[in-house]
Amino acid sequence: MSIREELILKVLAKESSVVDLAEEYGVARKTIYKWLKRYEKRGLTGLVDESRRPNNSPMKTSAEFALEIVQLKKEHMRWGPKKISTVLAKRHPEKDTPSIVTIQRVLRGVGLMKRSRRRASGGLAFTPTFLVPTAPNDLWTVDFKGWWRTKDGAKCEPLTVRDAFSRFVISVRLMTRTRSDDVRPVFEELFARYGLPKAIQSDNGPPFATMHGLGGLTRLSAWWVSIGIRVVRSRPGHPTDNGGHERMHNDMRFDLEDASADTLGLQQRACDDWVTTFNHVRPHEGIGQQMPGELYRASERRPGRVVIGGYPDGCRLVDVGHSGSINCDGWKVYLSHALSHYAVGLQAFERGYRVWFFHVLLGTFVPGTHETLQPAVVDET
Repeated sequence: MSIREELILKVLAKESSVVDLAEEYGVARKTIYKWLKRYEKRGLTGLVDESRRPNNSPMKTSAEFALEIVQLKKEHMRWGPKKISTVLAKRHPEKDTPSIVTIQRVLRGVGLMKRSRRRASGGLAFTPTFLVPTAPNDLWTVDFKGWWRTKDGAKCEPLTVRDAFSRFVISVRLMTRTRSDDVRPVFEELFARYGLPKAIQSDNGPPFATMHGLGGLTRLSAWWVSIGIRVVRSRPGHPTDNGGHERMHNDMRFDLEDASADTLGLQQRACDDWVTTFNHVRPHEGIGQQMPGELYRASERRPGRVVIGGYPDGCRLVDVGHSGSINCDGWKVYLSHALSHYAVGLQAFERGYRVWFFHVLLGTFVPGTHETLQPAVVDET
């Protein structure tokens, strides 16, 4: 302070030029002019060092917000700053919530976030165009997640159903058996509550599909077709065709499987709580940081009120017996036990018949040459 005062007095007395004084005192000319301006405004007090603290700091956050950030992170360890920022903004719409950078700083400060380098994942396959949903209930995806055991040894095998457009998890149901007869009541309940989707996508395993039956139909998927739902399947060996569902299963593995409950009942309750958080609390980057519950709406297509697409022109309907066979021109032709008690359509062509199950072409039959159906080549494109 005394040196600055001495320098300024010499400038004012015009004892030396600013250039000479700058060289003598080892300061920049710009600094001397800054001190002169302060002196003219506030006298000697203007030569005292000012605080370097900015008038407003975008990186500063209140203790209340800091605690809420840390609490959210501890409750959802796999959430990043983007999700936490969105949740805070929805919880406190009347306040200026911390930025993503500020949330990162808070989490790093308490050791809940580390700098990491992204590793290339190799990319996911694009969903085929004919499967891309444009509205809720255009496409549901279904699968069984890999099983685990509760702490008392009970086996947990969740049946998971999800709306592909909104990411809304429709159900996570722990099953003791995975047969068609056990899974169908779950879907009857879901259809009564949420309505019918236009299509359901699954892998090629039971109870959703079979690699050996006509049209890949099981009793479960044949029922879906019969009530007006299109059945589509991922390519064998290509789980990325249903990548969104697989990513959801990955979240379940970290949030549920790694923290197994004591009993099956408690595990189902934990699954139900997880679904609520996934649908109504957790923002999803793929839908613009919205919650799935904000996008999803139940289907207007209700069981018993859907106009099911008919068979191609010229088809003659024939009932499938309990053994899975039909009688055609005196020939008994085996189709599939999955089609028992339904009707199929016979469409004549020059050598025999094409056999349809609603919109699904099962194959062809030529009387007098064999007693089995020649399966159709399915082309989903």
